[in-house]
Amino acid sequence: MITSKSRRAFGAAAVFVLSALATSAAQAQPNGDLVARGGYLVNTIMTCQNCHTPMGPNGPDFSKAFSGGLSWDEPPFKVTAANITQDKETGIGSWTDAQIKHLLRTGQRPNGVHIAAVMPTGFYKIVTERDMDSIVAYLRTIKPISNKVPDPVYKFPAPPQTPPGAEKPFTEDMLKDKVKNGFYLATIGHCFECHTPMGPKGHNWATYGMGGFEFPGPWGKSVSRNITSSKAKGLGDWTDAQIKTAITKGIAKDGEKLKPPMGYPYYDHMKGEDIDAVIAYLRTVPAKE
Repeated sequence: MITSKSRRAFGAAAVFVLSALATSAAQAQPNGDLVARGGYLVNTIMTCQNCHTPMGPNGPDFSKAFSGGLSWDEPPFKVTAANITQDKETGIGSWTDAQIKHLLRTGQRPNGVHIAAVMPTGFYKIVTERDMDSIVAYLRTIKPISNKVPDPVYKFPAPPQTPPGAEKPFTEDMLKDKVKNGFYLATIGHCFECHTPMGPKGHNWATYGMGGFEFPGPWGKSVSRNITSSKAKGLGDWTDAQIKTAITKGIAKDGEKLKPPMGYPYYDHMKGEDIDAVIAYLRTVPAKE
């Protein structure tokens, strides 16, 4: 289960412009289109580096990209983001493709241990088979970095949660529909992980998109916004251009600068048509106040 404390460190990485996209799909070599697609997803909407790249004194240390680093000490667990480079001893270089896919869909490591719910594997059940292949293909291109992170400590079960409609993989044909593609992208980007209030047993999906999740951090305190179609509380009276600016630049309709952990530096590298699809989907989210 994600908590506000769990997300504090995320924004610290997200506020930096991603020069790390030098490791992006454009430089990938094997598997061509698969690697390009995987690199695009990993380095934009999925914001994987937000957790899996260690922080230095001036922000993310991209020389050690994907080698793990951010830690969380919560009631259910004490964990450190995994090394997901191709190092065979401390990363995932010795894992099979099937084992990587199984972890992403179920949260279960090859040794049978389930990873902490801070990793939003419940939101990855929707990933298409081709995109899953693409993500794995891209991960295979990441240079091996030896970095042994501490072993996780699990205090009691906190299983991952899956939002309604994302319980099984989408097909490629489904992504041809603009709204469905927007839902798909918003889901693998786990947008509603932060923008849906928590109940005593996890996310309260009856309040999907209402916001209200508090994130204390070095920036003070930020509160996730209502991103339903409500005109009074949500995005109902925002123009598409205003929503796009908020997503990609972190600037709200009223000109206010959005605080972390909103990952707008990652989203700023998304394709225009994908941002448009996300906005089209947000227009369909029932108004809640």
